[in-house]
Amino acid sequence: MSTPAGNENAFAENPVDEEARRERIRVETPRHRIEGLLTLARDGYRSRVSDVLNASERDFLTLTDVTLTPLDGGPMERHAFMTIARAHIVYVVAPDASKPGA
Repeated sequence: MSTPAGNENAFAENPVDEEARRERIRVETPRHRIEGLLTLARDGYRSRVSDVLNASERDFLTLTDVTLTPLDGGPMERHAFMTIARAHIVYVVAPDASKPGA
């Protein structure tokens, strides 16, 4: 289920229930850069990205509204949903955190 990178209307905004919020993150694996929305608790337990990444009972990280870019070149893909094995994650950042001076 992928769409061309230029088709911005392929992903309509879905309201998130009052118990959760979504945060955009960038994940890098040895072969891909992946950016998407991670669903977090509104506050308290599991309300931080690090809480989800460090949850030992979870082997996968689930993102929505995803862009997938191969690190060795190639076309960017968009996906509505992607699950990533935590064992393959090299690092995770907030996309704006990577901009100098931001």
